[in-house]
Amino acid sequence: MSIIKAVKARQIIDSRAMPTVECDIKTQDGLFRASVPSGASTGSHEAWELRDHGSKYSGNGVEKAVNNINKKIAPKLKGKKINQEKIDQFLIELDGTKNKQKLGTNAILAISMAITRAGATSHKQELYEYIADLYGTKKCRIPIPAFNIINGGQHASNNLAIQEFRIKPTGKTFTEMLRKGCEIYHQLKQNLLHNYGKSAINVGDEGGFAPQIKTTEQALTAIKNAIIQTGHKAELGIDAAATSFWKDNKYYLDQKEYTTQKLLDYYQDLIKKYNLTTLEDPFHEDDFETTGILTAKTNIDIIGDDLLTTNPERIKKAIQQKSCNSLLLKINQIGTITEALNAAKLAQQAGWSIMTSHRSGETNDDFISHLAVGIASKYIKAGAPARGERVAKYNELLRIEEELT
Repeated sequence: MSIIKAVKARQIIDSRAMPTVECDIKTQDGLFRASVPSGASTGSHEAWELRDHGSKYSGNGVEKAVNNINKKIAPKLKGKKINQEKIDQFLIELDGTKNKQKLGTNAILAISMAITRAGATSHKQELYEYIADLYGTKKCRIPIPAFNIINGGQHASNNLAIQEFRIKPTGKTFTEMLRKGCEIYHQLKQNLLHNYGKSAINVGDEGGFAPQIKTTEQALTAIKNAIIQTGHKAELGIDAAATSFWKDNKYYLDQKEYTTQKLLDYYQDLIKKYNLTTLEDPFHEDDFETTGILTAKTNIDIIGDDLLTTNPERIKKAIQQKSCNSLLLKINQIGTITEALNAAKLAQQAGWSIMTSHRSGETNDDFISHLAVGIASKYIKAGAPARGERVAKYNELLRIEEELT
């Protein structure tokens, strides 16, 4: 078993020009590096992302988190054996808070991810194979890509309250689904340019277009038309991120005011009209009850993101209340790979599907591609098939697919 020789962290920049944490772990097998993502639309129940709140980077620096690794954690890790569960538990106990507020989940996760890579090499395995062994997966599986091709909400500067409009192309292989996704994306670009002008093809944080259109149905219709024009088949889905347009017990969507019941009815109409197959965070982050009502009334994947925050306790509550039937798995919401795997196990044991997810602030780290394959996740979402930090994940899945076929 490999021994940790050195741990070194640094501050780097993510896809939104915001600082984030990168960590190197050195063993006798080499150097293993990982960098952590950061969300713009974040649930209040997520683990704590430590920021400096100083004069640099408008207060968003992560030098405190970096120093926590280099000065507080690194000396204690040197000489330890590479063991995922034990090191993750050590980090949790060293922090000592419920939400990792002392050391920062960005510090802890950077180490946890790098340890996973070191463990894979120590066992002479590909990263996804090693994750599968940690998880107990019977068979690795390439996930279905869910491409966010129109951005709204907190991911774009337009009037759309809904945060993501997604397509899931059908196909026998990931290679085929990626090609179809790219072709639909380019057709949509042409259509938006023709119908709304050059500004309509500006992109949001996740690479999807951010046109100045006003309503949810306009966005869905634009995507539906692009799919038809390409001759491909693709399913539609949305991430409402409803907490972002909920205020004073009302929802404000498409320049209209909705009660919870009216929004519930509206979603059911959308599902029927556009054959939506996934709907993420349809209500505010603590509304387990109404999310459960929608789940019971439909036969699609109702996905919990802000509702669950990859937190085993919230997942257990949702299972008990039958609130949703799918988990959005975001490793930086919980902070260690062991905890993320435990969250995924709870969901899959309940018969839920899993969508492994990136964040709006990303790096070129392709860890989640291996994670999705290793746990046999049904879906992966990493944004549009555009922008380097997004396609890094999709291109890695192409390579993994070659290895598995």
